[in-house]
Amino acid sequence: MRSRTVMHIDMNSFFASVEQAANPFLKGKPIVVTGSQQRTVILTASYEARAFGVKTGMMLHEAKRLCPEVILVPADNRKYTHTSSQIMKMFHDYTPLVEVFSIDEAWLDVTGSLALFGGAENIAYKIKSRIKYHFDITCSIGIAPNKLLAKLASEMKKPDGLVVIKADEVSRVLEQMPIKELCGIGRKTERALQMMSIRTCGELGRCDEKRLTNRFGIVGTQLKQMGQGIDDSPVISAEDADEVKSVGHSMTLKRDITFRNEILRYLLQLSEMVGRRARRYEVAGKTIHLTIRYSDFSTFGKQTTLKNYVNKSEDIYVGAVAILDTIDIEQPIRLLGVRITNLCYHREQLPLFEDERKKAFMVSAMDAVNDKYGDFTVTYGSLLGNNSQSGSHVISPAWKPEGIRNVQVT
Repeated sequence: MRSRTVMHIDMNSFFASVEQAANPFLKGKPIVVTGSQQRTVILTASYEARAFGVKTGMMLHEAKRLCPEVILVPADNRKYTHTSSQIMKMFHDYTPLVEVFSIDEAWLDVTGSLALFGGAENIAYKIKSRIKYHFDITCSIGIAPNKLLAKLASEMKKPDGLVVIKADEVSRVLEQMPIKELCGIGRKTERALQMMSIRTCGELGRCDEKRLTNRFGIVGTQLKQMGQGIDDSPVISAEDADEVKSVGHSMTLKRDITFRNEILRYLLQLSEMVGRRARRYEVAGKTIHLTIRYSDFSTFGKQTTLKNYVNKSEDIYVGAVAILDTIDIEQPIRLLGVRITNLCYHREQLPLFEDERKKAFMVSAMDAVNDKYGDFTVTYGSLLGNNSQSGSHVISPAWKPEGIRNVQVT
């Protein structure tokens, strides 16, 4: 394969940095971005808060114990998505090969742009300078021969770092690198490898391939290659990306709930959120999934497949309720999720019968108003005055600017 130059760009403490840029009072102070004030986990902690041990995913009471003066900032979905979209557009000034990995990360294949901009490091410095100038936030950039190593490099020096891993440096860099630092090796895989006395990338790269495949199957071959710094996967632009497989939302509730009428209101809200995005991108799903997380954090999921494809909120809601009716609720619920899969492209047609036409016009009118004035400006009567709407409207770091994504709201 031809030699490539790949760049991974990671915004530093993105949500918190955007908030600090928007509000000078927050600059230099320990802040955490949160969803609902009582039940959400930490979405992002500023570097000032991280100095006290505050981390993403931590519960609020843990963060306050570590840093009593921490400032809680409610997340602003639109602010982050707008900033992310503008930054991702900027990347296209340097190469058409931009793969958005999440709301604050992207890979760029700049192989064909090196001569035009004077080399990869020059491109990196230009991007860092523009992001700082226009948005007053920083990013860390890794440059390497492939995506795996570029992401590893971007993690090596934070915040505001720039690390280059050249082809002849790969073995040296990986020799003592902990395996958990490689993108794609999660906690379960890490534990399994440690049980095999493999703790560094160097050890992984030297491990007998048959030993790995006996334990992990075909993935074992890929793990060995990862330990050697080998990754032939291309940088895939949004235009060439595979179609999305699901549209879903989940919500951590402000308090545990047990009563059916409360559960139904949350399911209706979630169904509307899923349906609106599915209709916006003209897809419909045939399979509906319901996810329940109990107060002890045990998680349960169940699905049903319908006869017809649906994207109207009411139809999604009916399917979710049908699943709920088959479940014995064991304990109070802290999280609910609704998702549709088995998708197809679905351009809405005018229904034949008058009642169905009225419903279609109503849904279209609601979407138009909410698109212009914001989610739930017009909503179902049963949601009016409902605290569920304050449950959470926080976008996930997995959000991407292009197309539909399976956004998990926490």
